[in-house]
Amino acid sequence: MTLAEAIQTRIQTLSPSLQRETLDFIEFLEHRYNQEPEKGGDTEAFLAAVAGTLGDDFPDDIGGDDLGVDTPRQEFD
Repeated sequence: MTLAEAIQTRIQTLSPSLQRETLDFIEFLEHRYNQEPEKGGDTEAFLAAVAGTLGDDFPDDIGGDDLGVDTPRQEFD
């Protein structure tokens, strides 16, 4: 298990308020040591950072045709 995986496993057991406090501390360390997170990037890198990994079953062929169509709102009288 990598260090990042160990941290992810431990943080999932914390309450939401402690998770927020942990994130605040990480942001403090980034600022203190000038280690700002990268801005932008591609979707795959973002998902890998958030989810920890892209599973083998993650679809790589999603396009605009796969998105739903917005339904117009009904006007009220």
